Amino acid sequence: MKQLDRYLRDVRIAKAGRFVEKGDVVVDVGCLDGTMFERWSETIEYSYGVDPTLAEKREERGYVLYPGLFPAALPEGIECDVITMLAVLEHVPKDAQDELAAACERILRPGGRVVITVPSPQVDTILEVLSRLRVIDGMSLEEHYGFEPADTERIFAPPAFRLAEKRRFQLGLNNLFVFEKPAAAG
Repeated sequence: MKQLDRYLRDVRIAKAGRFVEKGDVVVDVGCLDGTMFERWSETIEYSYGVDPTLAEKREERGYVLYPGLFPAALPEGIECDVITMLAVLEHVPKDAQDELAAACERILRPGGRVVITVPSPQVDTILEVLSRLRVIDGMSLEEHYGFEPADTERIFAPPAFRLAEKRRFQLGLNNLFVFEKPAAAG
C-alpha cells in the first residue's frame, strides 16, 4: 500500500470513528489488515473483520479477521453495534446489494449503525490516472462499476434503516452515509 492509499484509508477511518461508541462491537466489511481495529482498540469491544483478500483467518487481541465475502464469511450468531463499509459498496455487484443490506439488518442490534463511505463516480478516472502514475496501488479498481452514491439510500431504505447522516468530504469526491437500525419497540 502506497502512502496516498494509506492517507485515504486513514481519512475514512477517522470519519467513521465519530460514529463508534465506547464498548461497541464492530463488523468491518472490507477490513484489509485490521488497521481500523488497531486504531479503535481503546474504544471498541471484541470485533470482526471480513475481507476477500485475506489468505487465512487471523486472530488478534480484540478482533478476528475472516477471509471471504460478507456475510457468508462471518460465523453464525454474531451481533454488533456498528457495521463499517469504507470504500466497499462500489465493489458490490448490483444484484448482491439487497442481500448485503438484509444481512446488515440481521446482525445489527436495534439502534445500531451502518457507516459507509463511497466515492463519487468521477473518482474512478482520477484513481486510474494515479494508478498508472504509480502514486497509488488502486486496490481492486477493476471491480468499480460507476456506483452512484445516491443509490446508497435506496439500498439501506426504511423501514429497515433510517438515514442519520449524509455528507460529502475530500472536496466532494467522497461520500459518508450513516444509517441507523430502528430501536426495538418497547
